[in-house]
Amino acid sequence: MTNKEEKTLILVNLGGPRSSSEIEIFLRDLFSDPFVFDLPLPEFLRIRLARFIAKKRAPKVKKTYESMGFGGGSPLVTETEKQAKVLEGILTKCSGTPWKVKVAMACGFPNIRDSEFTKPNPNTLYLPLYPQFSRSTVLSTLAILEEKFGECPVGSGGYVPHFGLTSKFHELTAQFIYEFFTDQLKKFQFLHYPEDKPNCDWKELDIVFSAHGVPMRLIHKGDRYMDEVEVSVNGIVAELRKYGFNGSVHISYQSKVGPAKWTEPSTIQKISELASNGKHIAVYPISFVSDHLETLEEIGEQFKELTLEKGGKSFVRIPALGVYEPFLQFLAEQTLAADNSLQHCICKERGGESLRHCRFKN
Repeated sequence: MTNKEEKTLILVNLGGPRSSSEIEIFLRDLFSDPFVFDLPLPEFLRIRLARFIAKKRAPKVKKTYESMGFGGGSPLVTETEKQAKVLEGILTKCSGTPWKVKVAMACGFPNIRDSEFTKPNPNTLYLPLYPQFSRSTVLSTLAILEEKFGECPVGSGGYVPHFGLTSKFHELTAQFIYEFFTDQLKKFQFLHYPEDKPNCDWKELDIVFSAHGVPMRLIHKGDRYMDEVEVSVNGIVAELRKYGFNGSVHISYQSKVGPAKWTEPSTIQKISELASNGKHIAVYPISFVSDHLETLEEIGEQFKELTLEKGGKSFVRIPALGVYEPFLQFLAEQTLAADNSLQHCICKERGGESLRHCRFKN
């Protein structure tokens, strides 16, 4: 009997500096991406401006990272590595085939452009960890891989599609939120696990589903991100109602950068409004699957402080999914079904344009 060939899954995330020395590199990668830093400028000017902004922002961002208590960097890479380790075991056990799960980042290190990350095919699969499609996340990742390998991964058998629209994801996320409020989660698995609980029945809370914002310029180019966030939230809330949740639900967007118009309402606006009306508030990071700067610092500290300042009765940060077992089991199922799941151009459908080497172009 011959040994089965090992398969490789590469979990792709946006990235974060692992230490203070990587902050400027991370920001430079981030702002150099044309799908993230999308401006109507000649490319050479856009790149120069991106590098200038990265250098200027680095000292301020450094102070924020230092305050988080992770050695001056972000925990995103290590949190993604934890997910990879658990997922590797699930895939190997479920498929009977040996799997290796690696971690790659679009910005910073380990960088997706490195030679160790090889061409997508049925034995080397890429899974971007973004629940909803956006030009700034999923399309950006596909464009990086297209530039590297000369073809878009969609339809290659080596790409696992985004998952935020699926009913199974809605079910497991609602279950996760329910288990959080009923103290059923394994606290040791989560960073800075929120010990505060609402001083009211959780079923009557106002839950704010906070997504990472994007510039409206991307939406005007055909990005369906806001639609996808709404579908995700509606699906999760429908499942939460089955657990008896009767509270109000809100969608908002966080992490705006620069003067341009971004997706609204902002989470700051929404929390200010709810807190001023004396609400009990919980915030769930709908577009994140790992805790990091935006969830731990922005949601967990800044939004909590804002709530109490504005008169809110209580505030709770709901963690990101992290290594929640039903979530990783779900990702394993998505991975094993990836080969035949896409036979059309999702970039055009969800992001407004096909990449140059799309195999589905007419």
